[in-house]
Amino acid sequence: MLKKFYQLIILPYTLFLLYLMFFGMGRYQYDDNIVRMQPIISTIWFIEGTISWFEIVKIVLGNVVMFISFGFLGWFFPHLQDLKKLLTAFVSAIVIVEALQYFSRLGVFDVDDIILNTFGVYLGFLMKNFIEKRFANRIV
Repeated sequence: MLKKFYQLIILPYTLFLLYLMFFGMGRYQYDDNIVRMQPIISTIWFIEGTISWFEIVKIVLGNVVMFISFGFLGWFFPHLQDLKKLLTAFVSAIVIVEALQYFSRLGVFDVDDIILNTFGVYLGFLMKNFIEKRFANRIV
C-alpha cells in the first residue's frame, strides 16, 4: 500500500518541487547569471546575512527535507535500489536543474544546494531501507 501511494504521489510532488525551484517562494529573474561553487561558504554567508532563524531553518533544512522522498525512488525505479546508482542519477538530475536555474536566471547554480539536496536523498534512502526491514510485510 505504501509503495503504491509513493508511486502515485512522486510525480506530482516532483512537479511541485520544480515549481518551487523556479517560480515559488518569491523568486524573480536575476539580472545576471550567478554561480556559487564554494561548498558550504554560500550557506554560511546566507546564515550570516539572515536575521530570521525561521528563514535559515526554512531554506537550509528545507533543502534537505524536501528531497528525502527521492531516497525512495527505488520503489518506482527498481534499478535505483542501489545507493550508488540512486545518488549518481539524482546528482545528474539536480545538476541539470541547477544549470537550468542558472541559464534561465530564475535561480542560482549553487553547489550547496546540490550537497544539501543529495544529503536529503541519502537520508531518504536510509529511511526506505529501515521501513523495508521493519515493515516488510506491510509496504507492498
